[in-house]
Amino acid sequence: MAFRIFSPSFQEGESIPRKFSCEDSDISPLLQWDEVPIGTKSLALILHDPDAPAGDWVHWVIYNIPAEKRELPEGVPGEANLPDTSLQGRNSWHQTRYGGPCPPSGTHCYFFRLYALDDMVNLESGMDRKVLMQAIQGHILAEAVLMGTYTRKII
Repeated sequence: MAFRIFSPSFQEGESIPRKFSCEDSDISPLLQWDEVPIGTKSLALILHDPDAPAGDWVHWVIYNIPAEKRELPEGVPGEANLPDTSLQGRNSWHQTRYGGPCPPSGTHCYFFRLYALDDMVNLESGMDRKVLMQAIQGHILAEAVLMGTYTRKII
C-alpha cells in the first residue's frame, strides 16, 4: 500500500460536511493516515482551495507533526504551538488556525496535502505556505492527498 490520507467524515471526492465550514462550527475534520514511509521524521499538512476567485486560497498550514502520529483529531485548537510539537502556519486569512471551506459561490475543491518529511522543519510557527514549501524542498519522502468538495448555500 502507498502513503495515504483519509477521513471518516467524508470520502475522497465527496462533500465536506457543513460543520467543518465557515457556515457552521468551522472546526477541522478528523484526518487519519497510514503507510508512512520509513525514515519519516515529521509530517506537514496544507489545506487549500485552487478554485478561489482570488487565486489558490490556503485554509490551513500545520507542520512538525510527529512522525509517529497517525491522525489529527477533529477540532484542532487554534494555537500556533500545539502540545505535541506541531506548529500551525498562517492561512490566507492571516490566522494560525484551520479555516474551513467558505466559497463565495458554487462548488469548490479542497485539497488536504500531507507530506512525509525526512527531517523536522526548522521554522517557527506562523509561517505561510510559500515559506513552508521552500523549507521542505528536498525533504519530501512522499505526498498523500485527500480532496473534498464544498458548496456554500447562499440565500
